Amino acid sequence: MDYVPNTDAQRAEMLATIGIKDISELFQVVPEKARYPQLNLPPALSEAEMMAELRAMSEENADLEHYTSFLGAGAYNHFIPAVVDFVLSRSEFYTAYTPYQAEISQGWLQAIHEYQSMVRALTGMEVANASHYDGATATAEAVIMALNVTRHKKRKVLLSPTLHPQYRQVVRTYTQGDQVEVIDDVASCFDLPDIKAQIDDQTAILVWQNPDFLGHLYSPAEMRALADAAHAHGALFAVAADPVSLGLFTPPGAYDADIVTAEGQAAGNAISFGGPYLGIFAFKKKYVHKSSGRIVGATEDAQGRRGYVLTLSGREQHIRRERASSNICSNQALNALATAVYLAAMGKRGLRRVAELSYQKAHYAAKVLAERPGVEIATPDPFFLEFAVRLPKPAAQLNRFLWEEWGMIGGYDLEPEYPQLGHAMLLSFTELTERGEIDELVDAVDEFLSGERG
Repeated sequence: MDYVPNTDAQRAEMLATIGIKDISELFQVVPEKARYPQLNLPPALSEAEMMAELRAMSEENADLEHYTSFLGAGAYNHFIPAVVDFVLSRSEFYTAYTPYQAEISQGWLQAIHEYQSMVRALTGMEVANASHYDGATATAEAVIMALNVTRHKKRKVLLSPTLHPQYRQVVRTYTQGDQVEVIDDVASCFDLPDIKAQIDDQTAILVWQNPDFLGHLYSPAEMRALADAAHAHGALFAVAADPVSLGLFTPPGAYDADIVTAEGQAAGNAISFGGPYLGIFAFKKKYVHKSSGRIVGATEDAQGRRGYVLTLSGREQHIRRERASSNICSNQALNALATAVYLAAMGKRGLRRVAELSYQKAHYAAKVLAERPGVEIATPDPFFLEFAVRLPKPAAQLNRFLWEEWGMIGGYDLEPEYPQLGHAMLLSFTELTERGEIDELVDAVDEFLSGERG
């Protein structure tokens, strides 16, 4: 069926305008043998048959509605209230793009402004922006901001060895052509004095994750000491946080962080097999002109009515390219809206309860696993919703056993990134993890270690 709306007369007119007689002349550069390849497609299906086939294919996915999972490592299975998807599915939000024209984008601009306001409250920071891709790129943008703040006179970047490995890799990708020295010695792991000793007058930024990739939760006093050490040498201090943890623990703004980044997936965005996600980004007001992304502000019009405007946008589409702080251009506002609706629906008490349940279930799991012979908790206490366990056998073997024999998705194999931990695995627990699932995991580990399999 032909869906092209042009009539034969209109086509003839267009061909005459460009000076050709037949549309086939447009494809002369394509070799004739390649113009109509034999595709060997299967017979056509009806709509009902196609839907049945697609449903069967989707059932092959190991989704979290059918399988118990203990895999976290930056993406977490938290409860998402139904109102989140309801709001996201409204066409005025679902189909919107970047709000360039304020007069026709008031709804979107207000949604982003509300999101920014809640992120500021959650992180304890003065300013929050929108539209970073994910936690990894937000962290890399924090490094770029620090280099811009120091006018590229400082070229040393210190990353916590327990910052997410993929975040560290993205930072290197962002800075690889800028003669920046990136230091993230994983051998030191939890050794704070060793990290502080590496800060000097050439350091542009120290980036720390709290809770870190291995789940460990640093105290406000420890974080304040890191901030003070960075500031003593004129460096910025950035914290990569878990937004759900901030419902229970001290926000980074309270211990003088300059920049706060986070992966927004945990706050209202589905895991979705890896994205799209949301990069949360907040910072001190004095660095606002070095920020990437976009910032929405509230104002009043000539009649005194409240309105919203795109106040700042530090990318090359809006300003001279050589002055741009970033080339961030994709619109993550739908994911930001999901986080805004989630935070509004959960409220302070709801978010705190999610954090408490996640914390309690992780600590119950650590307690019962630590009682198994040969199993050791490798993450120092306290930790939040995940922790590392050291095993007498490779984590990859346990993961294979959990999947094949128990139908479980195991944890994150830590051996490639942290070989000094030995056979170690990162296990994650949220408010949706049931006690029976934790007990089943313990039984499976017992069976695996007993030598019956593996």
